[in-house]
Amino acid sequence: MDSPIYVAVEGPIGVGKTTLVERLAERLDARIVLESFEDNPFLARFYEDRERFAFPTQIFFLMSRFKQQQELMQPDLFRPNLLSDYHLFKDRIFAELTLRDEELSLYERVYRSLATQILKPDVVVYLSAPLSTLLTRIARRGREIERNMDPEYLMELARSYQRFFMRYDEAPLLKVDNDQLDYATKTPEASAIIDNLIARIRRLARENRPVREEFSP
Repeated sequence: MDSPIYVAVEGPIGVGKTTLVERLAERLDARIVLESFEDNPFLARFYEDRERFAFPTQIFFLMSRFKQQQELMQPDLFRPNLLSDYHLFKDRIFAELTLRDEELSLYERVYRSLATQILKPDVVVYLSAPLSTLLTRIARRGREIERNMDPEYLMELARSYQRFFMRYDEAPLLKVDNDQLDYATKTPEASAIIDNLIARIRRLARENRPVREEFSP
């Protein structure tokens, strides 16, 4: 019998994290933890004026994400597997991209004090896709708060994710090119992709080594 696992799915805005988490959870009968962003009172203004509202936006996200991540420490006896569409380290990716030097210095002190108090994933799945795909998916889901998103900002964010995961070694990492990968439907082909993903995730969790692998269906 397989041991319970905690998988964090990460990647830039619009890459398809939540969809993948929901599909994986169907097979793993897992508890899902989804990022909450709608309650950040600064986010809409951040997209309109990034320089002015970057710091309050980031601090609010850091504290709310930390609180939610701490809740992962509470076990669920009925659904021991755990899936999340983000991890706290994403907050630092955004902070390095948006904060000025003096703001980042203050942010780092707060972040370091919190980062040691959360649950470490058994496996991280990193999704990537071209900018055109990210923009198409963001437009398709039609969130009002993302209407004013700058494509240049999104491109820089995708690059920041790529740089971060090139040096990430805190857990096994499975990189997935999510441009043309179709797992959202109920077709046999989509089901086979999910099965293959789960098999790779479970193997990486069992081996428990800080390796980086790429997924191909």
